[in-house]
Amino acid sequence: MEAVKTGTKKRSELEVLIRARYPLIYVVSWEEQRVMNEIERIAHILGKKVYEWKISNGIARYHSGLGSVEGKKGTKDPILALKEIMEVNEPCIFCLKDFHAFIKDNVVIRTLRDLAIKLRHTYTSVIILSPILEIPQELEKELTIVDFPLPTREDLLELLTQISKELKGNPNFEIDLNSESCDKILDAAVGLTLNEAENVFAKTLVLTGKLTANEAEIIYSEKKQIIRKTGILDYIEPEEDLESVGGLKRLKEWLSKRRLAFSERARAFGLPVPKGVFFLGVQGCGKSLCAKAVANYWALPLLRMDTGKLFSSFVGSSELNVRRAISIAESISPVLLWIDEIDKGFAGLQSSSYSDSGTTARVFGTLITWLQEKEVPVFVIATANDIDVLPPELLRKGRFDEIFFVDLPTFEERIDIFSIHLRKRNRDPADFDLERLSRAAEGFSGAEIEQTIISALYDAFEQETDIDTEMILKSLAETYPLSATMKEKIESTRRWAMGRTRPAS
Repeated sequence: MEAVKTGTKKRSELEVLIRARYPLIYVVSWEEQRVMNEIERIAHILGKKVYEWKISNGIARYHSGLGSVEGKKGTKDPILALKEIMEVNEPCIFCLKDFHAFIKDNVVIRTLRDLAIKLRHTYTSVIILSPILEIPQELEKELTIVDFPLPTREDLLELLTQISKELKGNPNFEIDLNSESCDKILDAAVGLTLNEAENVFAKTLVLTGKLTANEAEIIYSEKKQIIRKTGILDYIEPEEDLESVGGLKRLKEWLSKRRLAFSERARAFGLPVPKGVFFLGVQGCGKSLCAKAVANYWALPLLRMDTGKLFSSFVGSSELNVRRAISIAESISPVLLWIDEIDKGFAGLQSSSYSDSGTTARVFGTLITWLQEKEVPVFVIATANDIDVLPPELLRKGRFDEIFFVDLPTFEERIDIFSIHLRKRNRDPADFDLERLSRAAEGFSGAEIEQTIISALYDAFEQETDIDTEMILKSLAETYPLSATMKEKIESTRRWAMGRTRPAS
């Protein structure tokens, strides 16, 4: 099973495969009409006829714009349909729609394998078109996967222009197509399919009667819901900023220098687009908090990739999931892509060939190749706690711009962290002995310090009084920090990080 990625220049990949007489091609897309338009274009160039198969209709000649055509009698059955294709002697392209629902049947699998052998000597190609990738292992070597690309900005602009023409002269609607307004609308819409974009444009017009720069936020809100539905990426709306992160002075300086690195002025100056940063360190010391704060500080959207959701039980689906996540991130760039706890997602990499037939290794390979070669402005923030399970290839120079080690906070940083969390809960830090608290909190992470303040607040609320230094000290004394329970592990990580990473503080 060979995977062929598609993109702007790769839109003709389907044509290349058909010209090369690939017998079975699996196109993954929700956009049937866009795919069928592409198949028709290819068929016209190559002088081939196009047929489609649907469970509701069987095999029928496909003509766009003619609506449903009566299918050939008896071909609704998927096995009979495949046998019918075997008898065709003319150059043509068959598109089997939603065939994934039948591809797990043993007889269908065998018939598809027989069909693949026969079609190698003909000018006929069979395309399985489905939004879901499900390939049994028996067909792994017979099928070539094509990820059909999301619409480009040019595609979305064409749709927007078409809608504007259709509504021209209607006094109830206003569509602003000047360059600034168009840019904002398209920025908000990239990452959607054409159908999704058309729906959200229509929804915006119904709600406001307008499609201007001011309505971009409505389009963004719809896109957030659609991205969440992928199940792989989450659209995060962080409230944190760098002021809410205690300490980490060197890391903040590094991030500050790259704040404007995505601008055209930076390109003209000769600066490359930043690739990303890796946060390694002790749990609870602010790695995830930093990822959220950077998005606010740089004023860029933040997507979080859940590595656990990448893996699927079907052959090829896990690899498709990571390519789909990358495709979505690239389509809405510039963007921050946060891969949280990447060490847990790829913990089984070393034994992948035995435990999961190499799925983890293939997904990891796809990801690190993209990290090395990506040219679009997707800034990747990866976080990890356990260095022992991280493959060395991930940390090689070129994947990330820098690797920072986030250690337990210093004395001054603990004072800063106490101040931040007290202010966050409407308390004046000047009313507390911060130096005394910081000494008592030696070995505590930022997250543990926050929890001791919350614990003290519970005590104060029960006693119908307000918190003070003594209450927080009592809470600290009752807490066993991670640095005590996992002392050996933390020391080992520190030794590894020395000379290999930059200290964040």
